[in-house]
Amino acid sequence: MVPSEADHAADPDRMAGWRFTDQVTALLVSRYGRWACGWDHSNHFGGPVETWCCVSDSVGEAEETAARVVTCLLEWRAWLQDIAERFEQLAPHPNADAEDRSWHLERAVTRLVTAVLNSTHAEGGWYRLCETTLTWFLTSTGLGPDEARKAVDAAIGGRFKSHVAPATTLVDTVGEDLAVGLTGRGFYRER
Repeated sequence: MVPSEADHAADPDRMAGWRFTDQVTALLVSRYGRWACGWDHSNHFGGPVETWCCVSDSVGEAEETAARVVTCLLEWRAWLQDIAERFEQLAPHPNADAEDRSWHLERAVTRLVTAVLNSTHAEGGWYRLCETTLTWFLTSTGLGPDEARKAVDAAIGGRFKSHVAPATTLVDTVGEDLAVGLTGRGFYRER
């Protein structure tokens, strides 16, 4: 499946490498399931996978590329498992009142944004992975996907930027905005 030098030479628009990653993704998903879709989500483009750079730098000889794909898949899986564990630890109790739920949601946003920043080094469009992670978290707590996406969009509101780690105060504000937006409660620190 790895594009040869001849493929690269006959490919002026450089699509052979992208077709390769699409084919690898299809193969991995058919074998392991949808979770494998992010195996090549590189730091350079705002993802948590450090072993993959881009097609031109990461696709080489067949054995070397295959080993790199396996390493990337394992990196991606480890990141997903870490995030799933965080979701469990950060989720509000099912019977939590609005104030307690608000506190848990605000805390979860702060910790999850920090985890994404640590994994992506604020490279590329890191904020997209952040938005996805927060949406996944909210759906894991019982919110519907559309409602979760809208809540995350409203809380972040375009305030996170590529290649820029947000100030702690901004992350705190986003957490508070999300929590208040979903629970109608806030200001518990003042009580």
